[in-house]
Amino acid sequence: MAQWTSAVGSAQLARLLTSQQSRPAGPGTRRPPAYRALADGIRVLVLEGRVPVAARLPAERELAAALAVSRTTVAAAYEELRGEGFLESRRGAGSWTAVPAGNPLPARGLEPLPPEALGSVIDLGTAALPAPEPWLTRAVQGALEELPPYAHTHGDYPAGLPALRALLAERYTARGVPTMPEQIMVTTGAMGAIDAICHLFAGRGERIAVESPSYANILQLMREAGARLVPVAMAEGLAGWDLDRWRQVLREAAPRLAYVVADFHNPTGALADESRRRLLVDAARSAGTVLVVDETMNELYLEPDSEMPRPVCGFDPAGSTVITVGSASKAFWAGMRIGWVRAAPDVIRSLVAARAYADLGTPVLEQLAVNWLLSTGGWESALELRREQARENRDALVAAVRRELPDWEFEVPVGGLTLWVRTGGLSGSRIAEMGERVGVRVPSGPRFGVDGAFEGYVRLPFTVGGAVAEEAANRLAAAAHLVRTGATSGAEAPRTFVA
Repeated sequence: MAQWTSAVGSAQLARLLTSQQSRPAGPGTRRPPAYRALADGIRVLVLEGRVPVAARLPAERELAAALAVSRTTVAAAYEELRGEGFLESRRGAGSWTAVPAGNPLPARGLEPLPPEALGSVIDLGTAALPAPEPWLTRAVQGALEELPPYAHTHGDYPAGLPALRALLAERYTARGVPTMPEQIMVTTGAMGAIDAICHLFAGRGERIAVESPSYANILQLMREAGARLVPVAMAEGLAGWDLDRWRQVLREAAPRLAYVVADFHNPTGALADESRRRLLVDAARSAGTVLVVDETMNELYLEPDSEMPRPVCGFDPAGSTVITVGSASKAFWAGMRIGWVRAAPDVIRSLVAARAYADLGTPVLEQLAVNWLLSTGGWESALELRREQARENRDALVAAVRRELPDWEFEVPVGGLTLWVRTGGLSGSRIAEMGERVGVRVPSGPRFGVDGAFEGYVRLPFTVGGAVAEEAANRLAAAAHLVRTGATSGAEAPRTFVA
C-alpha cells in the first residue's frame, strides 16, 4: 500500500526549486555540490510547507530531465534526504516526503510561537502587537456589565448584535459612505468574513485574482477552498496597484472574485491612492468581478498628519461591485476575534443565511467588548496607544536592520505593521530556516506569493522595539551570514538569546 497521499510533478518541483535561485548568490558564497544543493532545496520546500509531507516525488530520471542534471545527482540528493529523515522510499511505491521524528509538521502559514518559547526566540512571524491596556480590561469589564440582558436570550445572532451593527454602519457613514445596519454582518475575525465570502461567491475551481504578493493566510484559505489563484503583480515600491496589469487580468481571466488590501498592504505596506481605487472599481465592474477589499490595517496610519483616501466602497455607490472586510484584530488586538463585512443588503442576507451551515454566529461577549470601545471613545484612545507603539517599533527596527544588514532593501511605509524586505540576493527561505536556529522567527517571501514567487524577500513586522529590535537585527544578520557562507541544515550554528 502506498505511503504517499499526494504527488508533485517534475515540472512543478523544478519550478519551485528554480524560484529559490531567482536572484544571484551574494559575493563570497560557497557553492555546495549539485546533489547537496538539490537536497537542500527540497528540504526547504518541505519545511516551508510548499511541498506537502507525504507527497510522492518524481522518479529520479523524470526530475533529472526537468532540471537538466544527471540522474546520479538526483539519486545522491534523494539518498541524502533519506538519511536525514526527509524522504522515505519503497520499491514499487516510489519516494515520498517526510519529516524526521520529533520535528513538527510544517504548515503554509507561520503559526504564532507558544508563550513559553518567547523567552528564547524573537517572534517576527506574526504581525500583531500586545493588547493596548488598560483598554482591553476596561472593554471586557464593560461587556460584562452589558451582558445580563443578552444572557436571557438564546444568544444566537447570525448577523451580529444589532447595537454593534448600527455602530459600525455609523462609522462608515462618518467616513463618507452612507451605510445602514442591514449592510453589516459581524463575523469571527476577518478570516471568518473572507471564508464566508469565498464560499458564497467562488466555488471550487473558480478563479480569484490576488495581489502578488498578498497576505499569506488568506492565500492559503483560498487554496484550501479549491480556488484557482491568479496573481497580479504589485507596482514597485509603496505605490500600490499596477492598474494596467489589473485591467489585463480582469479582462482576460474574468475572475469571479478579486482580493485586495488597499490600506497599508500586507506585506508591502503600500497605500493605494484615490485614483487607483476608482479605476480598479471601474475595471472590476466592467469585468463582472466582485472586489473584496480588506481594511484590517485601515486605522493604523502612523504619521500624525496622515490623510487617508476614501474607502474603496465609496467608489461603488450602487454597492454591486465592492465587499468590504474589517476587523478589530490588527487595530486593537489579535485576541479580539471580531470582524465584519460591509456589502449590499442582499449579499448580507445571503451571507447570514449561509452561517446556519458554518459557525452560526460570533461570540456575544466579544461583540459587547467592541461595542463598548466604539461607544465610549475607548477605541480611539486605544488606537492612539497602538499607533504610538507601532511607530516607535517601526523606527527602531528600520534603524537596526539598516545598521546590521545594509545591503537589504526596503521602503518605509507610513502605516500598517510590516516591512517587505529584499534580502540582498539571498534566499528568504534559507534565511528563515537559519533564523530558527539562531533564535529569530521570520516568514520568507514565498509564503506571500503564488507557487514559489518572492524567494528573495522576507517580511519583517514591527512588533518589537528597543533592545529587542536591535537583537532581532543581530540575529537576522547571523542567519544571513550562515546562508551567505553556505552553512547546511546539519551544521551547528551559534545561538545567542536575550532574557
